[in-house]
Order: sequence, then structure tokens, then C-alpha cells
Amino acid sequence: MTTNLTHLAKLTSVEDGYRHYPKEVVALPDHDVVLPDSHLKWYEVRKAEATVDPAVRTQGEEFLRAEVASGDLAISGELGFVVHHLCGESFHFLIVCTWRNNNEMWLTVYYREVTQHESFQRLEQGTHLQVICVWEMGAVLHERQAWSRFLYSDRDDEAKAAYLADRFNGTV
Repeated sequence: MTTNLTHLAKLTSVEDGYRHYPKEVVALPDHDVVLPDSHLKWYEVRKAEATVDPAVRTQGEEFLRAEVASGDLAISGELGFVVHHLCGESFHFLIVCTWRNNNEMWLTVYYREVTQHESFQRLEQGTHLQVICVWEMGAVLHERQAWSRFLYSDRDDEAKAAYLADRFNGTV
């Protein structure tokens, strides 16, 4: 066990002025991305008092459908979920997560700054990857548990429907 902890004073990526606050994870089954051969549940992450502009939400859904149709988002035969995160007033992430290789979560991240971009864009990442923030983690942790329940099931159509109905709503 390490007993010399003097190095800890130098270790943090949290700015001195940062004050953490809660956000809401809201499941929106009416906005699921349902395609002939894949299905993505839809979640929003936002401050409790914030709302996502319905036009931006619709643009996000249509954008993802176009990405799949073009082959740029190859999710054929997959189940998963989207986390639509409103950051601040006008910055949006679309985090697309699907289940592959039995028990692996794969993801593709898109972003849009509404005041600067007409559409969403894929976030190209370098070698040390930003994955998800603590607020997005609320939906992801629930989905991990929901997928595990599916893996323990018979994995038939009834189990798939149960997975798709298994949603999280709450404060994170």
C-alpha cells in the first residue's frame, strides 16, 4: 500500500472555481431511433430547468438516420441507446452506444454548437479518449445493468422488448 501521498496535491483536472451541480436524465421512448435492423433508445441529459429545442432533437434524430443510411454509422443488427446531452445553452452531444461482441459497449460521438454549426458533426478523437461525463454516466450505468439482464435472459424477442422498455429517469 502506498503511504507517501505527497504527490496528490499536484493531481487534479478540476479547476478551482468549478462547482458541480445536478442534471436530469430523461428517457424519451417516443424519440427512439427505430430502423428496420437496429433500435436505439433515446435519453436526454440536461439541467432540470432546461429544455432541448424540439427542432434540434428532431435534427439529431434525422442526422443519425442519415448517418446509418450512408453507412457512416454502421449499426446494422444492433441494439443500443443515444445520450443527447445539452451542455449549457446551445452545445449538444449525441453519444451513440451499441452493444457488440456479446458484452461490449461501442460508441460514436457527434456534437453541435447551435450558434456555429448547421448540423451535427462526428467528434474525431485522439489517443487518450474522452468517453462520457459524470452526468451521461447515469444513463450508461443503467444501460449496463439493463444489458446484463438481457444477457442473462433467453435473448428472444420478448427479452429484446424488455430491454427496450428498461429505461432510466432521474437526477444525476
